[in-house]
Amino acid sequence: MPLFMDIHTIEGGVSGADVAGAHAADLATQDAHGVHYLKYWVDEEAGKIFCLVDAPSADAANEVHRKAHGLVADEIFPVSEHA
Repeated sequence: MPLFMDIHTIEGGVSGADVAGAHAADLATQDAHGVHYLKYWVDEEAGKIFCLVDAPSADAANEVHRKAHGLVADEIFPVSEHA
């Protein structure tokens, strides 16, 4: 399946605990959409969240966010893994 990196921007910053909760909701929702959220990174001060996801499409990845917690990505990019 293709890999995607999505980016969220939360005005005013974001807490790592809130992102962990949203990620847990993604994991609980993902199987119904054939999606697997693999990893995420957070810049709390800048309010930036980056999610690496294995999904059939960018739309499927965003649908998991929409159903899990409503925080859809601002941008989604197809990526490939390199060492």
